Amino acid sequence: MDHKIKNIGTPEGRILIFGGVYSNLQALEKLKRIAEQEGIPASNCICTGDIVGYCAQPQETVDLFRKWNPHSIAGNVEIQLAEGKEDCGCDFKEGSRCDNFSQLWYPYAKSKLSKDATAWMKTLPDHLEFIYANKKFTVVHGAFDHVSEFIFKSTPWAKKEETFNATGSDVIIAGHCGIPFTHNLGGRSWINPGVIGMPANNGSPQVWYAILDAKQPGLVAHHSFKYHHKLASGLMRQNYLPEEYARTLRTGIWDNTEILPVNESRMRNLNFL
Repeated sequence: MDHKIKNIGTPEGRILIFGGVYSNLQALEKLKRIAEQEGIPASNCICTGDIVGYCAQPQETVDLFRKWNPHSIAGNVEIQLAEGKEDCGCDFKEGSRCDNFSQLWYPYAKSKLSKDATAWMKTLPDHLEFIYANKKFTVVHGAFDHVSEFIFKSTPWAKKEETFNATGSDVIIAGHCGIPFTHNLGGRSWINPGVIGMPANNGSPQVWYAILDAKQPGLVAHHSFKYHHKLASGLMRQNYLPEEYARTLRTGIWDNTEILPVNESRMRNLNFL
């Protein structure tokens, strides 16, 4: 498998990392304001992919993302849309609830996006790499060799090591699984900042991102924020998108936990960090 890797050099200052916008325009608008209030330029903001997804405003979300212009890799959704595929490539089990829901939101997103938007998705790299705090970082969506692999904090370290070894990295920044966490072992770190398009199944509608700061102990701090989630949920309902996902935006509880390992399926608090 060929990997399109973009090197973004040696960023200075704080770096804001996030994932899974999922067509949630209201969440993206709020995160952009947070970055501006924190004095973090777009050139120091990094997305782990899946800019498009479950929510109601895919084109508007892509338009704002491109206007803001943070770095991003292609998530499985961007790859599938760019290639004109008929499914999201999320690696959901066939016939599962998530798979059935994707047969509603994915065609909707595909129908709403302009040819220019999908052409832009083709330009996104598979991975980013950079040097920060004297460490090599690589950004992946799921894992290095499997864009839609679900990697959680409880996922065995041996599985994470495959990506560390393939990239020669000290730190991996990943997305896809929807749950924020940092897992440190043997001088290496796997960081998932979480997603901003859906809450983290912890009973709060707030959504998650993280900030890297070379001047702070531990290097990474996870953060959550409130946004106009009722509007985002209402727009999903108006457009006949899955009610179960619209409800999750309001309650902070996932409709099901079929993608989650046992440990994460039991966590509805901040223990996932």
